[in-house]
Amino acid sequence: MSMRRVLTLLLLLIALPVSAGLLDSRPAPSPLGAPLNNSADFLPVREAFKLNLVDSSADAIKLNFVAAEGYYLYKHRFKFSVEPTDLTPGEAVLPAGEPKTDEFFGDVEVYYGVLDVEIPLSNPDNRPLTLSVTYQGCADKGLCYPPETEQLEINGGFSAASASWTWTDLALFYLAGLGLTFTPCVLPMLPILSGVVLRGRPSNRRGLVLSLAYVLPMAACYAALGALMGLFGAGLNLQAMLQSPWVLVPFALFFSLFALAMFGVFELRLPAFIRERLDRKADSTQGGSIAGAATLGVLSSLIVSPCVTAPLTALLLYISSTGDAVGGGLQLFALGLGMGTPLVVFAAGGGALLPKSGTWMVTVRNAFGVMLLAVSVWLLERVLPGALSLALWGLLAAGVALFLGALEFGTKSPREKLAQLAGLALLVYALAAWTGALQGQDDPLRPLGRLDSVASAGAPASHAGWQTIETAAELDAAFAAAQRDGRPLLLDWYADWCISCKVIEREVLNAPQIGPQLADYQLVRFDMTDSTAAQRALLDRYQLFGPPAILLFDGKGSEWRDLRVVGEINATDFSARLGQAKERF
Repeated sequence: MSMRRVLTLLLLLIALPVSAGLLDSRPAPSPLGAPLNNSADFLPVREAFKLNLVDSSADAIKLNFVAAEGYYLYKHRFKFSVEPTDLTPGEAVLPAGEPKTDEFFGDVEVYYGVLDVEIPLSNPDNRPLTLSVTYQGCADKGLCYPPETEQLEINGGFSAASASWTWTDLALFYLAGLGLTFTPCVLPMLPILSGVVLRGRPSNRRGLVLSLAYVLPMAACYAALGALMGLFGAGLNLQAMLQSPWVLVPFALFFSLFALAMFGVFELRLPAFIRERLDRKADSTQGGSIAGAATLGVLSSLIVSPCVTAPLTALLLYISSTGDAVGGGLQLFALGLGMGTPLVVFAAGGGALLPKSGTWMVTVRNAFGVMLLAVSVWLLERVLPGALSLALWGLLAAGVALFLGALEFGTKSPREKLAQLAGLALLVYALAAWTGALQGQDDPLRPLGRLDSVASAGAPASHAGWQTIETAAELDAAFAAAQRDGRPLLLDWYADWCISCKVIEREVLNAPQIGPQLADYQLVRFDMTDSTAAQRALLDRYQLFGPPAILLFDGKGSEWRDLRVVGEINATDFSARLGQAKERF
């Protein structure tokens, strides 16, 4: 599993987008001074866009695409074909996409998140067939992938979707469950549960057996929920539903209420008539027996604490996007095991090892409250104007700053001084966010906008000195010519369908400060608009996923790997890289 996927899952586990750019489906470009410089910043195409076969019948084939955070698919680039050719598919049924206006390609429709596709087909005999699916997408950070084609073998009208879980997933879900146990309203339940489950003070060995009899059924209930969400979640298209203001706004209010409960404004509990009935049922259940412990385990999954509801909701949304019932069941089973581990330790005689309640739990509770407020703002970003969303991020930062004592003066302990210092930093960010919002900015990672100057849009395009090639043989010839002359070579990967390529050509390569720096280079542009198999193989040779990319080579044909550019970059940063290369001539 890629590192980006691990980070995304970790953020889901605590229901917190550390910043709007990590969990938002449209992350902002890299911060000033940290341009992209290698392909590790992007996912391979089949990790960025996951294709699943949801269902196949004699009348239709249903597919499901899951685009990773910050990646999108073009509606007009989909193509479908079937072998044998006499099983001609009908026109694919695609939902309305999100409008995207580009100065080079005009108005297009794109898809973020989950996309369901239905392909009408007349196959009354359920003959085996091969479905070829061609699609193309881009990353918001500036990389455009070449058109990709996947083939799905459908035998007798049935094919199972690929499993989406990994052992790393299970480990992360287990750690999430373990972490949820130490929330302020769950940890105090451990002595109570142990007193009910371990009635009669059994031996440590018997206590271990009884606690496992309690934990495993509880985890099994969570596993059933995860399997159902994995089985039906993709079809329900929950992530796509979350794009509707009618869903986003109530969800934001839901998380805000949980945050207020975390801050102690009020106590959030199940309705009394439900809670009392469940409590009476739990009290009447015999403890100290394996059957009784198992029954309590099932009931406890119903009497779930409000502390875990919000993170559990985020996890269920994640599972729903995978379309994998087995993976969803295993992941939530691991979550249940994590939540039950402290009870097992407590029951087996290790209660002294568990942390005691104290002021640290208040800190944890407040931290969870801030996280939930951040989730609310993140959800509202999709329906509110960008400037207003930025103002809300500033308001959240200012609130945390005040609670950290940013404006409080007097004698403080070293710990309080560190908290105040963090609060002052957040207060500065809040002021920057509000200033940027008044100026019409909308990027929480860059609240004051770009501080660097780029070339004006009207700069004349100059292609003098550029050699445009399309094949590996032409590229080898260009390298040979550069090495004969002992000149460094700049290789620019380009395609007509690459929006960011146009941006780089206009705002970077034609910038006034860049032209003189390119005078010493042999300038080669590899045009892979056609995206042939040979051209894609050449991308693999250089470990690239697609354009734009700019590679710099010395006079002997060796690349300066630390200076390569993948994705968009501004003229100032690219000029700095050319300056570093100049020192190595």
